[in-house]
Parts: sequence; C-alpha cells; structure tokens
Amino acid sequence: MFDPFISAARLEGIPSTYAGTRDGIDAVLRDRGLRRSTPADTARSLLLGAAATASLEGSTVDVETLAIGGGDAIARGALRLSTELLGLLPIWNRSPVQALARMHALAAAGSVADDDLGRPVDADGVARLTDLARMLGQPTEAPGLVVAALVHAEITAAGAFTTHNAVVGRAAERLVLMAKGVDPASVLVPEAGHAAEPDGYRSALLAYAGGEPAGVHQWLMYASQAFTRATEASPVGAR
Repeated sequence: MFDPFISAARLEGIPSTYAGTRDGIDAVLRDRGLRRSTPADTARSLLLGAAATASLEGSTVDVETLAIGGGDAIARGALRLSTELLGLLPIWNRSPVQALARMHALAAAGSVADDDLGRPVDADGVARLTDLARMLGQPTEAPGLVVAALVHAEITAAGAFTTHNAVVGRAAERLVLMAKGVDPASVLVPEAGHAAEPDGYRSALLAYAGGEPAGVHQWLMYASQAFTRATEASPVGAR
C-alpha cells in the first residue's frame, strides 16, 4: 500500500535526526514524570502553548494575563482553542477536516466575520486539506514526529481559511503528537518550540511552501529542533 508520508521521512538525515529527537522526548517523559503527570501538567502545557501561538501571531500577552482571560482577541482565541483542543481528538481521528473547521472557529471568533468561522474558502486549499485527510486515514511507517511536522506545515501552506491557518496548523500538530503516541498526555509544548525561533520558523515554513524536496527537508530539519525545544518547555521537563 502507498505510504504518503514515508518519502519525506526517508530524506537524507531525517531518519537519524528524528530518532535522536524522539529518544530525547522519551527520556524526558519517562524519566521526569510521564507516569506521574497530572491534569494540571496538561493544562499548564496547553496554556503555555496558547501564549506561544498567540505571540507568533503578533500578540504580546503574557502567560499569567492569559490565564485569567486577559489579552487581545488573538490571545483569547488561542486560549479558547487550547481549552477545547483535546476534546477534538476523537473528531480528528474520524474526520480531520471537520476538526480543522472547529479549530478555526474557536481560534478566529471575534477576529473575523461569523460567516467565515470554520469555513475554508480557498478552493485549492480545500483540496489540499481533503488530500491530507485521506493521507492521514492510511497506515504509515513514518515516525509520528515526522507526520506531526508535515501536518502542521501542510495546513499552514494550504491557506484554506481566510485567517489563522498557522494557528490551526500548530494546534493540529499537537493533536497528531497525541494521536501517534508521541505525547499521549499532551505535556510537551510544541508551540513554544516554534515561538522560541520565530524567524527560523517562518523561513522553514516558507521553504516548505515552495513544494520542492529541499524545502520539505529544510522544514523537517527545523522541526526536529523545535520538538526538542518543545520538550524543554514542558512542565514535566522542568522537574
């Protein structure tokens, strides 16, 4: 059976790089508290992720202000999305496009017209999301981290929604990390891994959007470093 993710996962240097990244993640989660992680750890990770994803969209809100519901519309949308995100995992596993529409509606409420909430409007982008959903429904031998990174970049590059495509892409990345068993308790902070290097993040996404293997390779090599930073930002990693 055709494996849609495996060609990217086998690009030069990717297998060894991602094996090392996964080992680092597993060591932190195993040695510093996955078995002892609590709902409070997950909630803190989601809050940190919301603040980080908002910062990438230009918000200056700090974590503690966001925790009490403060901040601008971008930040409040990010918090709203983070609050409901884990509940979308069953929908994601069944119908990724439906889950993406809900993510957009949560993130963009108050920032775009109600008629545009959760409604992909770019025809080419819609086709790309449909293809991505079909790919996700097939078995793959690609590492979960690679799949998560590719899902993030593809949703962002597709540009199916009027706004907030990158916000939705980052949220989907977190769901894939859960769904693929990389981070079942969702205590990593992948959004913080990207926010720590915003210029590198945007440059790597731009390279991916070019559609060439070199651009995909650049994105995946960047993302492996971002996942390491996501691990360092985890509430359990700080123990």
